[in-house]
Amino acid sequence: MLNPSASPDAQHLPAMMLFAGSANPDLAAEVAKHIGVSVGDLQITRFADGELYVNFEESVRGADVFLLQPTCPPIDQHLLELLVLIDALKRASAGKITCVLPYYGYGRQEKKDSPREPITAKLIANLLTTAGANHVVAMDLHADAIQGFFDIPLDHLTALHIISDYLSNKDWSGKDIVVVSPDEGRVKKVRRIAGRLGCPLAVGYKTHPEHGVSDVTHLAGDVRGKTCIVYDDMISSGGSINEIVDTLLENGAKPEITVATTHALLVGKAVERLSRPEIAELVITNTIPLPEEKRLAKMTQLSVAPLFGDAIRAIWSDGSVSRLFDF
Repeated sequence: MLNPSASPDAQHLPAMMLFAGSANPDLAAEVAKHIGVSVGDLQITRFADGELYVNFEESVRGADVFLLQPTCPPIDQHLLELLVLIDALKRASAGKITCVLPYYGYGRQEKKDSPREPITAKLIANLLTTAGANHVVAMDLHADAIQGFFDIPLDHLTALHIISDYLSNKDWSGKDIVVVSPDEGRVKKVRRIAGRLGCPLAVGYKTHPEHGVSDVTHLAGDVRGKTCIVYDDMISSGGSINEIVDTLLENGAKPEITVATTHALLVGKAVERLSRPEIAELVITNTIPLPEEKRLAKMTQLSVAPLFGDAIRAIWSDGSVSRLFDF
């Protein structure tokens, strides 16, 4: 807990408390260290029949509580846990509840592609609000439209400048670089990386012949003889990345491709697909925990903890958060 008495400029502020669900405790610990607080004591267990039980083991009355929980796989388990934690905080008279969501599960279901489909990303926003959340902090949402699904404040952070800083500090001497968007939906973000690196942009165009399947149909931009950097906001099974890598190679790109992503879910055959030798480096962040069996020697993991820590401190002190996502 951070008490305002520790800061003469924050005498009017409530105590700040940081708690974490079970989804990514390591990231929560990093964030806490950056802020200068401890992660609050919290019990999360299950009854014999599998029902979830939570208990906050210290008073949260009147506190400005930040609850960190990415809704990553197993998504439904982590989502329900988050909702139960929010409800417990509300019933314990927390002054304000801010959900810190490094990864927003169901973000790909932000619109209807056929008549009888749900808009699950909107449903999740409704559930968080109904449970008692007052504020949400998210990172690199799959669709910007999700910001409009909330009737409470949402701060949308991005890891783009962290990834761009890393890429711009690499030695690209003698290499002709092009940054690649795997589809039309990522162009805006990828253009920002290309602008930072001062290099051209190429774009893949893909179709979805069936649910969960994507095909890159053609490529806009010249990649022949060039070293490519591919960015996507998330890598799930790795199918889309595999498709764009094949397309780049077919169009004459050098077999030394760097792949970067904010959210490394790496489910199914993702690790196998990303192990191909034409992918020279895989740059990821720690929004989602990465078990040892999914780690590759060519992976570079960047921490988003300082960014979330700065956002939490700014929100607590009624400061500006915009400087953190301006890029």
